[in-house]
Parts: sequence; C-alpha cells; structure tokens
Amino acid sequence: MKLILTNEVSGLGTPGDVVEVKDGYGRNYLIPRGYAMRWTRGAEKQIETIRKARDAREIRDLGTAKEVAGQLGALRVRLATRAGESGRLFGSITTGDIADAVKAAGGPIVDRRRIEIVNPIKSVGSHKVTVKLHPEVSAAIDVEVVAG
Repeated sequence: MKLILTNEVSGLGTPGDVVEVKDGYGRNYLIPRGYAMRWTRGAEKQIETIRKARDAREIRDLGTAKEVAGQLGALRVRLATRAGESGRLFGSITTGDIADAVKAAGGPIVDRRRIEIVNPIKSVGSHKVTVKLHPEVSAAIDVEVVAG
C-alpha cells in the first residue's frame, strides 16, 4: 500500500514522505490515527503543502539545533502534579506536559512530538527526557516531578 505521511512516524518517515507499507499497517493503524493518507495523483499535489508546513515547524539547520540544545541542557524543568503518599503519581507525565513545562520555565518552544520518554514517568523524582531537535542533534532534559 502506498501512503503519504502527514505526521512523523518513528522508523518510517517524516510528513510529506511517500512510503510503501503493508496493507494492514496502513489501513488499521496509520490512516485511522491520521498519520498518513492514501497516495493518489490528487493527493500527490498536497505533498508540497505538507512539506511547507513541516519546514515552518522544523528547526532550520544544525547550528540552530545545537543552540536550542544548549538552552534546553541549561534549563531546570519542574512539574507539580498530584501524587499519593508513596510518591506514585495519579496517572503519568505526558510529552505535552513536558513541552508546557519547558515553555513555562523560560525555555524555547518544543514540539511535543519531538520529546521521547523511554520509561513512562509515574513517580515523583528526577527523570531524564530526550528531545530530538534535528536528525543529528538531540538534547537531554532533567525533569523534576514534585507532588503538588
């Protein structure tokens, strides 16, 4: 099945890429979630607008990505959330929560889709989170979760 990606899919591609995937993966996962649309001649004309939108969101070059990585590395991010007496959270911290906390801490605006959480954050304490700014540059952020 030939598809045009509308969102970044890890291991598959970025918005505007034309990819070939198995029928079930495309029909049952990518298309219903809005990550891709079927490839047609008419849809191929939309690729350029998808790529323009991606370029507007994306960090332009390697130098800018390294500069933003430096800003993120020096940033101290604190998240106050509800937790039980044992330090276990009611729910978990999402990438959207982290993006909002970075912005509130005075850091650069980070797209939540670029934030990677290896293990779900479900407890109070300090946690490492990675932000993929550029294909060659990623920044590590220390997120301190406190009961509040």
